[in-house]
Amino acid sequence: MSTEDNQGDENRFRRSPTGPAVAPPRIPAAQAPAPPPPPTPRRRRHFWSIAIFILLVSGVCIRAYRDLSQPEAWHYWKDQYVSPSLTFSLIDKVDLDGAAQGRRALFVSGTIGPAAAALFRDRLDQANLAPGDIVLLASPGGDLNQATIMGEIIRSRGLATAVGDADASGRVKPAYCASACVLVYAGGKTRFGVLGSALGVHRFVTTRPVNDPVAEAQRISGAVLGYMTKMGVSSSIVEAMSETRDIRWLSPKQALAMNLVTDPLGKP
Repeated sequence: MSTEDNQGDENRFRRSPTGPAVAPPRIPAAQAPAPPPPPTPRRRRHFWSIAIFILLVSGVCIRAYRDLSQPEAWHYWKDQYVSPSLTFSLIDKVDLDGAAQGRRALFVSGTIGPAAAALFRDRLDQANLAPGDIVLLASPGGDLNQATIMGEIIRSRGLATAVGDADASGRVKPAYCASACVLVYAGGKTRFGVLGSALGVHRFVTTRPVNDPVAEAQRISGAVLGYMTKMGVSSSIVEAMSETRDIRWLSPKQALAMNLVTDPLGKP
C-alpha cells in the first residue's frame, strides 16, 4: 500500500461525508490510582477519648454523690476513711492478773462507729491473732449492728475477750465497756472478768424515725436476745437491759450469774 493510499485512508477516517471532520480516537492513558483517603485527624480521636473519659468519671461521681447523699453512707465513709472512731494497738504479751501470759492482744478503744466492723476485721487480719488470743476492750458503746458483727467475728476466730487497758509492759488495768460494747465482749469464746473493770447495760433504742416505735423496740430486744443466747449468755441480761435507758453497771456477781463473764480474775 502506498503513502498516498495511507493518507487517503486517514483522510477518509478524518472526514465524514455527512458531517464535520472527526478527530481520530486516542488510546486512553493508564488511569492514575486514586489518592488514599485522608487519615482521621489525631485531634478528633483525642477529642473522643477525652469525651469518653469525662462520661465515665461523671457516671462514677454521680453514683458516689447519690450514695454519699444518704446520711448513713456519709457517716460510714467518714468513719472508715476520714476520722475512725475506734483506735487499735497490738500488745505482744498481755498479762491478765497472771492469766493469759504470753498471749497477744489487740486493744480496741473508742466509740463503735458505722464502719467499726470493717476496721476491726482489717486490723485483726494485720495483727494475725491466733485462737485464744485476746481482744481487749474499752468503749462507751455505739452502733448496735456493728457491735454484733464484731462479736461474730471474734467468735468465728476463737478469740477471748476482756475489758481493760494495758500499759507498756502489757499488764492490764481496769476500764469500762458499756452499751453496744457489751455485745462485742460477749463474742469472746472465753470472757475474762478483770478486777475493777465494769460492764454496763441499758435499753437499746433506735435513733432513726420509725412508724411504730414500740414494734421497733421489740424487734431490737428480740435481736439482742437471739445474739446473746447464741453466745451463751443468759437471757436475764436482756431483762437487765430493758429496766432502764440509763447505764446499769453490773456487779461481778451479776455478770458471772448471767454467764457474761466466764473466767473471773482476782477476788472482788
